Amino acid sequence: MKDITASAPLARWRTIDLLTCAFLGVAFGVAYWGWSLAYQAPANAVQAAFPPLGALLYWPWLVAGIVGMLVIRRPGAAVFTELIAASVEALIGSQWGLTTLVSGLAQGLGVELGFLAFAYATFRWGPLLLGGFLGGAFEAIYEWYSYWSDWGWGYKISYLFLFGACVAGFGSLLAVGLTRLLANAGALNPFPPGQEVRERQAVRERQAV
Repeated sequence: MKDITASAPLARWRTIDLLTCAFLGVAFGVAYWGWSLAYQAPANAVQAAFPPLGALLYWPWLVAGIVGMLVIRRPGAAVFTELIAASVEALIGSQWGLTTLVSGLAQGLGVELGFLAFAYATFRWGPLLLGGFLGGAFEAIYEWYSYWSDWGWGYKISYLFLFGACVAGFGSLLAVGLTRLLANAGALNPFPPGQEVRERQAVRERQAV
């Protein structure tokens, strides 16, 4: 079935889009804060074997932007959702303080560019994988200079590709799963994913007649 895209009337932001982005950002910000309390022990374990493997535990911090884009389907949705999530995480008490906002911006911009490369005309696996990879890559480059400045280039490049691949794979799968769950539950009726669910149901009903 063809995507309902953000072209023509959908390109303009509505009040409900802004509110939903904010709601998603708040929800993910709380989840991010919770993950910041849980990830450290397993991250330390894998980093002891090979430092760039920490990327295997960092990809969840980019899911908000991907979900925001899949739900809202308008330019800027990934950046907006990630920034709200980062702000909430920082306000609750992130160990990284206000630098969390820099990460949120880098991550959201990377995801955004993946969809921009497809002119926001499709919201399937092409832009998802590209946006996820770029989001992880942008965050990795930021961390080269803020956290891993003592690494050699072998570690830095390995970290970039591992981070990007984890977000593209795991992050995209989780974002798609969450979006479908919300759409099937009827929580996204005013948005394209909810409309697609209703279209599929209508097709099945017609076929059953």
